[in-house]
Formats: sequence, structure tokens, C-alpha cells
Amino acid sequence: MKIKTVLTYVVSLILIPTVILLGVMVFGKQSYPAISVIVAFLACVPFFLTFEREKNTRKIVLLAVMVALCVAGRFIFAPIQFFKPVSAIVILAGMYFGSQFGFLTGALSAVVSDFYFGQGPWTPFQMFSWGLIGFLAGVLSNPLIKSKIVLVLYGALSGVIFSLIMDVWTVLSLDGGEFNIDRFIAATITALPVIGIYVASNIIFLLILTPLFGKKIDRLKTKYGI
Repeated sequence: MKIKTVLTYVVSLILIPTVILLGVMVFGKQSYPAISVIVAFLACVPFFLTFEREKNTRKIVLLAVMVALCVAGRFIFAPIQFFKPVSAIVILAGMYFGSQFGFLTGALSAVVSDFYFGQGPWTPFQMFSWGLIGFLAGVLSNPLIKSKIVLVLYGALSGVIFSLIMDVWTVLSLDGGEFNIDRFIAATITALPVIGIYVASNIIFLLILTPLFGKKIDRLKTKYGI
């Protein structure tokens, strides 16, 4: 399990962001379909390595349900710009099912929902952003589950994380694959109102969804031994 844990950290925090940055900075915007496939594959590797044979189907079904909820939530709230329940659902997935499950839920939710909202060079960055939010939720699962204050603070932090990572994409796309720190700072300052909406939506949806889904998810874990 220690080897699998190390592999999860290496894949999620090193390999995936490296692939995304190399893809954009070396191969350009047109490489995004290949990058998205590679990111999805890498996200699956540690998840499937932790499978126990008799629990495979149950985990896949639960993963499909969480991804479907994210996609449906993004679709339903599409008319309200930047106000989405996706991050909150991804956080719940990480909290209750672990870092690997959280990362994969976030990454797949991005790539699947973008079939409707539009695939593009931004898709791998969305996959990593939501994946990282789910991954960290798994790492911090105990305090997140036990403390509503910690949950709210992490919900706010997740909004900031998502915006900052997407601002990296904005800078790279404007400067032809080169990272300009001054432009990044300017993009971040300009995006402050959007960050505020991200933060508010995450907190609101977490406060609404956690009491509704938390106990049900715990019962499912106990019933099916996941």
C-alpha cells in the first residue's frame, strides 16, 4: 500500500501536471486531445491498482454516479456563469472515497462535461484543477468530515486553486506557451470577482450537499465494504 500511495502522489502531483505543461509549451494548443487522453489514463492507473477484485464493479458504479452528478450539476447550472456544484461534488468524492477516487472523479467530470460545453486546450487544465481538488480532499478527509469550519475553508481554497490553475492556462495561451509572471498576476487580479463566485458557490453547495450525501455515502461504504 505504501508503494501504491507513493505512486498516487507521483502520478497526480508530478506526472500529470508535467504532461499538461509539456504538451502546451512544447507541442502547442493542437495537442490537447492527446494530452486529455494521457491525463485520463494516468489518473486511472493508481485508482485501478488499488482495486480488490470483488469490489471492482461497485467502485466503478460509484465513480460513474459521482461523475454523472458533476456533469449534470454543471449542465443544470450552466445559465449561471461560474456558479457550479462540480467542485463541491468532487470534494465529497475525495472526502468519502479517498484521494485516488477524488482525483479521477474531478478529471473525468471535466473531460466528459466538455463534450457538451466544448473541448479545447483548456480541458486538460480543468481536468487537473478538479482532479487536484478531489485529491487534496482525500488527503484532508478526516478534518473535512469532522469540522464544518475546515470544510468551508477548504471549499473557499478550492475556488482559489481552480482559478489560479486556469489562469496559468490563460497566460500560456496568450504568450504562445511561455509563462509570463506579470501577465499571470494581472490575470489573477482581473479574475478576483470570478474567484469570489467560485468561493461562494463551493461553500454554498458544500453546506447543502454534505448533510444530504454524507450519511448516505457512509452507509454505502459500510454496506458494500468499500
